[in-house]
Amino acid sequence: MRIDKANLKFDDRGLIPAIVQQHDTGEVLMMAWMNAESLRLTFATGTTWFWSRSRQELWNKGAISGNMQRVISVAADCDRDCLLVRVDSPGPACHTGARSCFFNELEM
Repeated sequence: MRIDKANLKFDDRGLIPAIVQQHDTGEVLMMAWMNAESLRLTFATGTTWFWSRSRQELWNKGAISGNMQRVISVAADCDRDCLLVRVDSPGPACHTGARSCFFNELEM
């Protein structure tokens, strides 16, 4: 089912969470926030753009490191308040240099 980007549900700050997944392995790489402009730029450029809450600015993932994420597809969840961005990520997705941001296992 295809939905119009205008039907997405952004929060009161104008943000929507975006889960980034490696398209061919299913590996969850990171979670970041998007606003309407970063989503527009993502579709326009074919690379991931996000909104930095701490810096209050747009950022193009991998623009500095060279590990640009090429977008394969973008899907919204059933409530249209969260995105799944499937990408081809050539290198580390985490700012720590790790492949994925999800490497801190919690004790059960």
